[in-house]
Amino acid sequence: MQPHIPQQPAHDQGAHGADNDAGLSAELAAVVAGARRRALRDGDRQIDTAHLLHSLLEYDPQVRAVFDGGPQLARLLGYLVQRSIGYGLRWQSTVEDSGAIPVVPEAEGYSPLAAGAMSYAGERAARRGDDLARGVDLLAAIVVDPQARAVEVLDRAGVDAGELFTRIETRSEEYVVGGDTGC
Repeated sequence: MQPHIPQQPAHDQGAHGADNDAGLSAELAAVVAGARRRALRDGDRQIDTAHLLHSLLEYDPQVRAVFDGGPQLARLLGYLVQRSIGYGLRWQSTVEDSGAIPVVPEAEGYSPLAAGAMSYAGERAARRGDDLARGVDLLAAIVVDPQARAVEVLDRAGVDAGELFTRIETRSEEYVVGGDTGC
């Protein structure tokens, strides 16, 4: 007997649809598609910030470069892998929402925090003068809410989310000052 895996709405599956319309770079669209596959495989009803963090680390070398190197990334990936076989099981059938970030109602298939993070990533890119949100924009967005599942995972791996956000902001300023907005 195969386990029941919740299905997301048909318009929210695959690499087409909302992801392509949301002003995402091709790299970030791949991250979102990976997070969606992970959520479905884990039996989660929605993409949450931990799914997004895991996919960002898998697909985006600029995101990996923000971290303090191999041992920190290895610990972090270890906790993310444990999500589906250990402590992450307590998150199943629950909605990730701290109430700190406004809910984006049209973002079906995302937890309220993940939807807010996607929106924030787009706003961050626009402030930078870019039409497309990038992986580092999304990483910055998911680490600002201390109630986010991704922040819990970071904490368990020994990564301070506040310090990570500061590092992201410093790197972003360096890219803008240097004339490269590829951050």
